[in-house]
Amino acid sequence: MLVKFRAALAGVLYCLRTQINMVIHLAAMVAVIGAGWYFQVQPWEWVALTITITLVLAAEAFNTAVEVTINLYTGKYHPLARIAKDVAAGAVLITALGAVAVAYFIFGPRLGL
Repeated sequence: MLVKFRAALAGVLYCLRTQINMVIHLAAMVAVIGAGWYFQVQPWEWVALTITITLVLAAEAFNTAVEVTINLYTGKYHPLARIAKDVAAGAVLITALGAVAVAYFIFGPRLGL
């Protein structure tokens, strides 16, 4: 069990070391958590924020896994490899836009938006 946890942690650390977008998402997470504490959001709002943050981070990790796997098996440009990478990146975009929407619904009224 500990070996599997270490492998998972190694994957997260790989993402943090190699993917600037993961670092950006983590910075956004810290900002959202800080805003949540500052505005004293309700428990159900914490749940919504936690779910959306988790989805974005997981999508970024899956995107990285797809990119690394495709790079391993594809030594040259292939249109299907490009499509797979674009779709994985699109999944990150979808989750990030959803997270922005949730943040808007929660923080917008508190900011007078």
